[in-house]
Amino acid sequence: MVISMKTASLKKLRKEMEKELHTKRYEHTLSVAYTAASLAMVHGVDTNRAMIAGMLHDCAKCLSSKKLISLCKKHNLPMSEVEMQNPTALLHAKAGSFLAHKKYGIEDEEVLNAIKYHTTGRPDMGKLEKILYIADYIEPGRTHAANLSQIRKLAYQDLDKALMRILEDTLAYLHSTGGVIDAMTKATYTSLCHRIDK
Repeated sequence: MVISMKTASLKKLRKEMEKELHTKRYEHTLSVAYTAASLAMVHGVDTNRAMIAGMLHDCAKCLSSKKLISLCKKHNLPMSEVEMQNPTALLHAKAGSFLAHKKYGIEDEEVLNAIKYHTTGRPDMGKLEKILYIADYIEPGRTHAANLSQIRKLAYQDLDKALMRILEDTLAYLHSTGGVIDAMTKATYTSLCHRIDK
């Protein structure tokens, strides 16, 4: 079910996030929301839905690792071993999708999925999911990721190619640093490779 995404609800969410998140995280959140909206305009997706997904994508990032794991256990949200080892990096998305629904009243499945998969991606992502994933990576406050200027250009031309480049760079970075790679990220990359090859 798609709920009405009125300006009033955006204003309310912005105020809620300003209260919930520390300053730097709130600035990132606003930046992701506006970047998602600009990508949505270019790629024919509703801008309000993109803004709401962006506004709520890190709504659980303020929770401690312990609280994230506790919330997931309490509400029977499945957790992998990798997610339990890296709760702040990975579980905040799953927990955020849950809070977006239960605490902030979002019933739009696409918005909830965009929040849920904004850190790992998933095979066969919808347009809004791709937009949020990419917006989180390219928003103007990001400065240290590899190939940012190229990816920023690609994002406004071809979502799949931008997503592929981000995944390639993310996997290369994790390999080079010995970081643990989430199975969903690998599956997303493999699925996208097959799709682009076709």
